[in-house]
Amino acid sequence: MSLQATPADKFSFGLWTVGWQARDAFGDATRPALDPVEAVHKLAEIGAYGITFHDDDLVPFGADAQTRDGIIGGFKKALDETGLIVPMVTTNLFTHPVFKDGGFTSNDRSVRRYAIRKVLRQMDLGAELGAKTLVLWGGREGAEYDSAKDVGAALDRYREALNLLAQYSEDKGYGLRFAIEPKPNEPRGDILLPTAGHAIAFVQELERPELFGINPETGHEQMSNLNFTQGIAQALWHKKLFHIDLNGQHGPKFDQDLVFGHGDLLNAFSLVDLLENGPDGAPAYDGPRHFDYKPSRTEDFDGVWESAKDNIRMYLLLKERAAAFRADPEVQAALAESKVAELRTPTLNPGEGYQELLNDRTAFEDYDADAVGAKGFGFVKLNQLAIDHLLRAR
Repeated sequence: MSLQATPADKFSFGLWTVGWQARDAFGDATRPALDPVEAVHKLAEIGAYGITFHDDDLVPFGADAQTRDGIIGGFKKALDETGLIVPMVTTNLFTHPVFKDGGFTSNDRSVRRYAIRKVLRQMDLGAELGAKTLVLWGGREGAEYDSAKDVGAALDRYREALNLLAQYSEDKGYGLRFAIEPKPNEPRGDILLPTAGHAIAFVQELERPELFGINPETGHEQMSNLNFTQGIAQALWHKKLFHIDLNGQHGPKFDQDLVFGHGDLLNAFSLVDLLENGPDGAPAYDGPRHFDYKPSRTEDFDGVWESAKDNIRMYLLLKERAAAFRADPEVQAALAESKVAELRTPTLNPGEGYQELLNDRTAFEDYDADAVGAKGFGFVKLNQLAIDHLLRAR
């Protein structure tokens, strides 16, 4: 298998990732600003097919119309020159002080109105550039103090805003899908819609739930001590995986945004296996493999582009290892021994209801629970086979 990315791999990067200047709460920037045009060309060189951005990543907040038009024109020219696309856009409702209590759910009504207008403007630009998805990360939608936020009212305002965005997209013919990005904390103490499960439940309360899904991120789920692969599997089950952010994370810490796989490597392996080798052997997800990482503060621009390539290399290596794992006869035997495929068989027989189940003595009265309970499933062996393939020991 080639480790050279092609557009068919659908690898994309956020402009805020490679363009991060490495400023944090404890230190100033260690890199200068990156020209978006340069980012487009560099990403094309390493095999990415797409670039994404917040509105303020591309056009500085408060820029006048002439400046904005010039920047957008240069960006579009770079896209045309390289063939890169913009599969997704998002809106910054978290950096400027006006959003310190949130955008859609700020206690200040005027802020909420301003936030919606800002998103509508980004939707216009996204549609102009061909974006198919609008990601919604509510990084400031939350609180530090329970008494400071009426959560029920905040969810009402969240719903009100998202219903309006969907109506705007439909009326304009943009055809956008909307992906909510969950995160439990940071920068707020407690963020609304903190996990994939919260977000999926919220989506069902919207006027057009079919237009809304989620954009889970590795670190955001793992910093809650959750299993990212299981979360993605449930999102796929709900048909709500509209976009995905890949990076690395070492457990329940701050949001580290490491290179994909540079955290929980085994979980990254199982994730790629899930995405690429669904239940029927075909990819379970056909959207962008989007890397939302931050190049370390220790790196210069050479390190930025090396780390960008490392994300791609890690994914392709794990894809290769997952394919070998699935093709291994011993793995197939171990899967059969562990009855993994049997879980797809309905528990009830065709046409069977509770009365037929009650009448089946083999299901209870004559069932030898002790004998069945004494037999192991062989899960440890199966897991070791996965590790052997991951380490190229097989």
